[in-house]
Amino acid sequence: MKPIKRMQIGKNGLSEAFVEQVRKIFENENVVKISILKTACRNKEDAEKMAQNLVGALGEKFNYKLVGYVMTVIKFRKVQRSLLP
Repeated sequence: MKPIKRMQIGKNGLSEAFVEQVRKIFENENVVKISILKTACRNKEDAEKMAQNLVGALGEKFNYKLVGYVMTVIKFRKVQRSLLP
């Protein structure tokens, strides 16, 4: 079993370069864990917004789970149905 790739979001926040780097990793991987450092956001609401923005930028085949300040991003083979109407 391969180890899960890990990344960090720092004080530069969620930049276009970071999104491109995550896209490049997902060419070979299905799961990435991203730690959100305290310099990137101040509270859980900011971390939630950052996770939604990242998954929105990646596309419809991606989903995330946020536990504390660690975001686990998962890539699926098929487009996921939205939970919202």
